[in-house]
Amino acid sequence: MTLTQLRYLIAIADCGLNITAAAERVHATQPGVSKQLKQLEDELGLQLFTRKGKSLDGVTDAGARVLERARVILAEAVNIRSIAANLRNEEHGELRIATTHTQARFALPPSIAALSRRYPQVSVHLQPSGDAEVLALLEGGRVDLAVVSTSGAAPASGIALPAYRWNRVVLMPHTHPLASLKRAPTLAELADLPLVSYDSSVKPESSLRRAFAAAGLVPQIAMTAADADLIKTYVRAGMGIGVLAEMAMLPSDGDDLRTITADALFPTCTTWILLRRDSVLRDYTLDWIVQFAPHLNRADVRSTVTNGTPHPATVVPHWRQNVARARKASVE
Repeated sequence: MTLTQLRYLIAIADCGLNITAAAERVHATQPGVSKQLKQLEDELGLQLFTRKGKSLDGVTDAGARVLERARVILAEAVNIRSIAANLRNEEHGELRIATTHTQARFALPPSIAALSRRYPQVSVHLQPSGDAEVLALLEGGRVDLAVVSTSGAAPASGIALPAYRWNRVVLMPHTHPLASLKRAPTLAELADLPLVSYDSSVKPESSLRRAFAAAGLVPQIAMTAADADLIKTYVRAGMGIGVLAEMAMLPSDGDDLRTITADALFPTCTTWILLRRDSVLRDYTLDWIVQFAPHLNRADVRSTVTNGTPHPATVVPHWRQNVARARKASVE
């Protein structure tokens, strides 16, 4: 049994039992992956997958148990390499981040640019996805960390470190009747209008839907998109009123769009940095974390991940505070 065989096994499972896709993921040939799978099954004396003709059709009970342990083994192999790299003071490697499109487009660039300047030999790989996909990528060990948001408690997956708080805004063209209001619209006023928001807004657990439901209202979701830029594009096209994260607004958007804060309408959200439990972080990963969330203490983060100790309570800044601090720093 080899680490390569376990890596191929996990790739097959994560690629929906498609060996061709698994081979592409691990940069191997399809015959090579099939051969290694057969050798592993022969050594174990077990079938790890059920088959339908020449295709894999499902994971056997034995296969599920082997996969569970294989993920642990590979994760520990990565940890050992990370320990060695840190002890050698290596400043090269890669950082894999799963996050949403909004975080990737509007929140992460300054911290990733700072990381690149400090560690020019570290390559960063972003995987923008929906919240559920982001968590699956982290749990499957395909990324080093995840950045997601919730309107309530921290996600249950892994270790959650609070990065910042934020609120939603409502968005409309300057020519829209709501744009002339000297106040924020009410939920009742928004419920009478078509809305353009994130894909998650159609889910029953959506905090946007729950806010309307608490007021006895049902929102009219005219269109959804994962990308905030697309939401703004279709607001400009007249599809409806936008409801999106305040981080997604740029100064240039004010040229043709009116942005109104909606702090009183929808709950405040928190963006979290999620790490796998018992993982060994590379030094540059720790540096990125405290660059992205400066209120977090580097030593406390390392202790939290390494020893499982709770991170000390800290005041989580609001996005607007981060923006104000960045502006002040740029002036100085």
